[in-house]
Amino acid sequence: MTKGEDQVRSLFGISLSDRPRWQQFLICSSGFFFGYLVNGVCEEYVYNRLQFSYGWYFTFVQGFVYLVLISLQGFTTKQMVNPWKTYVKLSAVLAGSHGLTKGSLAFLNYPAQIMFKSTKVLPVMVMGAFIPGLRRKYPFHEYISALLLVVGLILFTLADANTSPNFSIIGVIMISGALIMDAFLGNLQEAIFTMNPDTTQMEMLFCSTVVGMPFLLLPMILTGELFRAWSSCYQVRNFPFLLILMF
Repeated sequence: MTKGEDQVRSLFGISLSDRPRWQQFLICSSGFFFGYLVNGVCEEYVYNRLQFSYGWYFTFVQGFVYLVLISLQGFTTKQMVNPWKTYVKLSAVLAGSHGLTKGSLAFLNYPAQIMFKSTKVLPVMVMGAFIPGLRRKYPFHEYISALLLVVGLILFTLADANTSPNFSIIGVIMISGALIMDAFLGNLQEAIFTMNPDTTQMEMLFCSTVVGMPFLLLPMILTGELFRAWSSCYQVRNFPFLLILMF
């Protein structure tokens, strides 16, 4: 996708530009929700049924898949409009957010994880007031709305902690850390787009993934997850199916 008046929109190589805008929105939004649903089902299956609870390794493998898919779309580094250093901070928080989010599924059920992630609007709003290039301010009623959302999450969490067989305070700490990362992530992405409107989403995803993957090596090595995950892959009978789910 490119920016500008003659914006070209395509999905899986199929051009959507000749369709009405409402159809483009409907197709893209439906694809997003369907993909998110399938992703969630697969992740919970891998963590809870196959007992493959290695969030950092999971994120690392997915990073390789992202790069392959982006390359198949025809993106190259010659199309970059930002220097590599622009993506260092963004990549660090992106890797941390994805790793902690996926790792939390080993201690939380999927509905609880989604409820936590849905409250990231509040930390994103707060952090937006401090990110250079944004310095965003919101009306008072929007902060109240976000706060009520968090209160609802707290009530849901208290109930879920008493009824769910897969609920741990460790998972709460991990997903809370992911929310803090998300507070920086969303605002840093918007700051890059604001400071350089020619930045494409393809460049953003490609560069943040390339720069972010080395950040994942440190927690994998320190926790020993890299070697345990690799060994666990060969102990799973349906190893090829596991790889498909991770992709």
